[in-house]
Amino acid sequence: MENVGINVGRLGPLVKVGRAGDRLVDRAGDRPEMASGASPIGPWWSRDRRPTLGPMQALPDLEASLATLDRALTGAVAAAAASVVRVARQRGAGTGIAWTDTLIVSSNYHTPDAPVIGVADGADVVERPGRVIGRDPGTDVAVIAVDGGGLTPIARRDAALAAGQLVFALARPGRAIRASLRGLGVIGPALRTPAGGRLDAYLETDRALARGFGGGPLVDLAGHLVGMNTRTLIGGADLAVPVATLARVVPALEAHGRIARGYLGVGVQAAAIPAASSDGRGRGALVVSLDDDGPGAAAGVLVGDVLIAIDGVAITGPDELRVALYERALKTHDSKTFTVGLAITCAGLAIASFIFFLPVILRFMRAD
Repeated sequence: MENVGINVGRLGPLVKVGRAGDRLVDRAGDRPEMASGASPIGPWWSRDRRPTLGPMQALPDLEASLATLDRALTGAVAAAAASVVRVARQRGAGTGIAWTDTLIVSSNYHTPDAPVIGVADGADVVERPGRVIGRDPGTDVAVIAVDGGGLTPIARRDAALAAGQLVFALARPGRAIRASLRGLGVIGPALRTPAGGRLDAYLETDRALARGFGGGPLVDLAGHLVGMNTRTLIGGADLAVPVATLARVVPALEAHGRIARGYLGVGVQAAAIPAASSDGRGRGALVVSLDDDGPGAAAGVLVGDVLIAIDGVAITGPDELRVALYERALKTHDSKTFTVGLAITCAGLAIASFIFFLPVILRFMRAD
């Protein structure tokens, strides 16, 4: 018998006698009527209404979108794979990034002085000797030179990043490339690391890094470098050292082997002092120890003095002192003379009625 559509409006009201799941039935022909909150596509027995499909139900469009996404994901990995190298260490192996045709960037924490580098050659990996020419614990960056060159430098991203953006963490701890899809969970402002380095931005993804991914690249869906993955720079956070930071640090390491940072040879802690002696700030860096042969002792700084300024830059505690020295070290790798403002104290206690400023000329020296 042919199933004929029925115009229920002509039958009059239904007599509801019971429930079958979420549907009501009528006594006349057991035709189901959708209960309150029914699907907006209408009664299943009506041929006069066409179902309205949601975005996830439009299968041809969905399949096309997934195919496009699939090509983008695999294309990103393929574009960067040749620039991802294996960095052998005493136990296991890590990952590095081909920065130029002769230089590799990797994690300082995991990189030995003379690592064996595994360079992709088609489906195989060719081992080549490498040597570390520079290290910066402050940003967890090590620069490795590979004799003979021939590396494939990775493309770098210049465009701005956004939270939620899809990225890949890539690694080659073995012979094959490994990829881990993730999102940029946090993008924060520039910051100082506990080891004294400066990151141009805080980049944290939404997943922890697996073993072997440290020192490898974080790339966007075009395969362009976003940053270098690190598991050890800040405790409890798997970060990426931004490409802007790498572009600043790598040339300095290539030229000098390290990043110059200021050294005064003093141990300090934050201290409250009279506001009149510190331009109203009321805080400084109290000297609690001195290196016997350091530039601070040579210039006449004493335990109990309070540092309040360097070249006019306010010092209110140890962090500000470290930043001020670092900023000045970046300007030159030669010795430099600069002025430090002191609030003279007695046994660490400022005598308000006798406070005065003493510009002390300190010889700028760098720690080895």
